[in-house]
Amino acid sequence: MDLRDKIRNIPDFPKEGILFRDITTLLKDAEAYEALITELVKSLENYDVDIVVGPEARGFVIGSALAYALHAGFVVARKPGKLPCETYRTEYGLEYGNDSLEIHKDAIKPGQRVAIVDDLLATGGTALATAKLIECAGGEVVAMRFAIELCDLNGKALLEGYDVEGIIKY
Repeated sequence: MDLRDKIRNIPDFPKEGILFRDITTLLKDAEAYEALITELVKSLENYDVDIVVGPEARGFVIGSALAYALHAGFVVARKPGKLPCETYRTEYGLEYGNDSLEIHKDAIKPGQRVAIVDDLLATGGTALATAKLIECAGGEVVAMRFAIELCDLNGKALLEGYDVEGIIKY
């Protein structure tokens, strides 16, 4: 199955000049969703992952399924003000603006092996911000995995030094 066929392309969203790769069409297809999670599991099966971190919001959908399959814990990285306890917070740039993420200070124990999983690697800002949060908590980022990688935006350059892989490449 070619998972690229399951991605819907939406021009000029969220602003003019951006071609949005919509993964919701893949997620609603049971076989495609299972194939994506299977590919992600294969890419991480030798990493001894303790925790999977998924950034808001599509990272929740992919990351929680992956954590279950890996027998790992799952931690959410959320927008500011959404988590009820003490948090670490970091700001980052997107290809179309700025944002912030937070994780609970007690979400990751020092030394835990963490995989970051999200729907899309574009410029790398969200992934780098998530890595900074994990490292503030004392976790070790062992891998970053993405359902989609937009190769022409060269997000891997910002993430140099991390093990980065996208399943579907554009």
